[in-house]
Amino acid sequence: MKPSNLVLQSATGSLIMQQGLIQEFALALNAKITEQMANGCIRLHQISLSDDLRESIEHRCFQAKIDLFWESQQRQLSDFKLVAMDMDSTLITIECIDEIADMQGLKPQVSEITEAAMRGELDFQESLQRRVALLKGLDANALDRVFEERLRLSPGAEIMLQNVQRAGLKTLLVSGGFTFFTKRLQQALQLDYTHANELEIIDGKLTGKVIGTIVDAEEKKRTVERVCSELGISPSQAIVMGDGANDLKMMSIAGLSVAFRAKPVVRKQASLALNFNGLHGALNYL
Repeated sequence: MKPSNLVLQSATGSLIMQQGLIQEFALALNAKITEQMANGCIRLHQISLSDDLRESIEHRCFQAKIDLFWESQQRQLSDFKLVAMDMDSTLITIECIDEIADMQGLKPQVSEITEAAMRGELDFQESLQRRVALLKGLDANALDRVFEERLRLSPGAEIMLQNVQRAGLKTLLVSGGFTFFTKRLQQALQLDYTHANELEIIDGKLTGKVIGTIVDAEEKKRTVERVCSELGISPSQAIVMGDGANDLKMMSIAGLSVAFRAKPVVRKQASLALNFNGLHGALNYL
């Protein structure tokens, strides 16, 4: 379905300084109406769009630190019943495994594998097993230290969650990370569902292994489908947020997919990308 509208939002919350650019877009797109929205966004209605023009506008918005959404139909938050989120580098600012590895002095080695996996250059299961193996022998209290000292919510995460929970949507945290962190976040943020990998710990030490099925891209997709089934809803009633290649499968079945500070391969395939706004920015399009 071709987009009929273009919605623009600035990381500063105001597009006043970019009025000239917006007027230029409106003319180029032959927009019928320019609507100033209450949340600070601007919607250009009934646009005429070519592939070349789309690429040009996306490039110029990125340079101007403006997030955009090519809108095929206007949607309301009430159209959705579930928000599913990746954890590392989406709901939270860090990659937990990289910070755990830092306790072993192995962060550069592990981070390199993490980045390659998130770009889609490595099989996720293999990459996770390789990274976890490097943690063998680490005292399990390192996990507590990462949670207490380094784990922080991404900008806009609390506002986004408060709004969707107030609207009655269920929440799912589905992660290729670890249950140690997802369970604590579930309690702190009152999330409805979580699913992640479980690190094996024996005698207070990490063994370098994961217990059970690895939560890779396919398992993330199955989890979203399972939770939707339990709720009696279609995946088209789910908003799915992620940043890496292992999020693409679950994002592909969503009614709205949100790429947050994501890798280029993810931005390209998502319904919308939040490159500059916080997670709450997704709600400004609804």
